[in-house]
Amino acid sequence: MENIKHQSDSFGTGNITKIILKMAPPVMLAQLIQALYNIIDSLFVGRFSQSGLTALSIVYPLQLLMIALAVGTGVGINTAMAAKLGVGKEKDANDYAGVGTPLAIALWAIFAAVCYALMPLYARLQTDTPEVVADVISYGRIVCVFSFGLFLESIWTKVLQSRGDMKTPMVAQILGAVTNIILDPILIFGLFGFPQMGISGAAVATVLGQLAAALVVMKKGFFPSPKLQKYPHYLKRIFRLGVPNILMQSAYTLYIFGLNVILATFSDAAVTVLGLYYKWQTFFFIPIGAMQTCVVPVISYNYAARKIDRCKKALNTSLLFGGGLMIIGTLCFEIIPEPLLRFFSSDSEVISVGITAFRIIGLSYVPLAISLTYPVLFQAVGKSLTSSMLTIIRTVFLFVPLAYLFSRFGLDYFWFTYPVTDTTVSLIGFILSVKFFNNP
Repeated sequence: MENIKHQSDSFGTGNITKIILKMAPPVMLAQLIQALYNIIDSLFVGRFSQSGLTALSIVYPLQLLMIALAVGTGVGINTAMAAKLGVGKEKDANDYAGVGTPLAIALWAIFAAVCYALMPLYARLQTDTPEVVADVISYGRIVCVFSFGLFLESIWTKVLQSRGDMKTPMVAQILGAVTNIILDPILIFGLFGFPQMGISGAAVATVLGQLAAALVVMKKGFFPSPKLQKYPHYLKRIFRLGVPNILMQSAYTLYIFGLNVILATFSDAAVTVLGLYYKWQTFFFIPIGAMQTCVVPVISYNYAARKIDRCKKALNTSLLFGGGLMIIGTLCFEIIPEPLLRFFSSDSEVISVGITAFRIIGLSYVPLAISLTYPVLFQAVGKSLTSSMLTIIRTVFLFVPLAYLFSRFGLDYFWFTYPVTDTTVSLIGFILSVKFFNNP
């Protein structure tokens, strides 16, 4: 515990760039393994059936919503703890951590019940292909109803990260992803005497991997609950700080759902292409995810200590590091879109639609890296309204309306939604950040 406390203390005194670059590699490694899991999961499902691959694309927004609730709540706890540690209030920080476990269980129970009941309706809103509907219901119900491991692991991970412990969550996420990767072919294809479960096997492998990860972070991430009368105050602050992240992730759910509905008017192949893009996005966005994870406690700590210059340094480091590495993603989508698509599918329509889509979407990568970083800044300094506003502008006022508008000119034009939206939001975020630092 002393070593972790020393790490959080260095947020206010050490070299910002070195702190972030020291914290980032464990997070990036864990997210790399997670990205490989997402890719390999789709690889095995795609080898089993094309309908299963489409079903994964349809269920993906629900999985994003689940992650939004779990991780966003964890970010609220993380930010509150980092602020308390920044002013030396260790006991208050521990109390926030203690609220995490009961809160995770409550959120899981609500989410699981709603998803189980609404899964058939959700499937039929996006496809009328019977095989795809059946696969969506089968996979979706398993990954949503048995998601308690994800909720607990997300909360406990953020508790540890608030104190600068990035290694334990890294080990947990690696173990979870490796468990999933190993179990995927065994359960999907029925190897080593196991029954062939198809897409249901992929879902079972997913939830078992989440449970394995939760068990690793449980020992250090679990704290005793504070007294019940303290809950209203703690919950209010947790959700005030976490809502921007929840909204940002939930908005992804809504806009991807909206995009799927629009693409379904063209073909199931177009829906599949969007899902395959997001599989690769998880891989190429590792630097952005790592920067966001690491920069929140650093900025929150220094803002609480009124060290504004260090907040600005942390933001600029995140922007330069993340944006620079995203150039690699852009080059891959421009130069080798066909191999990226054929990794999952040999369907000629998917390949044809996907090549055009990947090349256009690839143009958005650098501005997207920038547009996703500014909401994190405002979340870390407690300006929830500004953070939420940037997310809402991107996903509600720009993404789906522009997608619908561009789609009226044809499928190829639909994909221009990405670079236009993220360039616009990057400019708005930059203007708001300048205004904030001029009058913090």
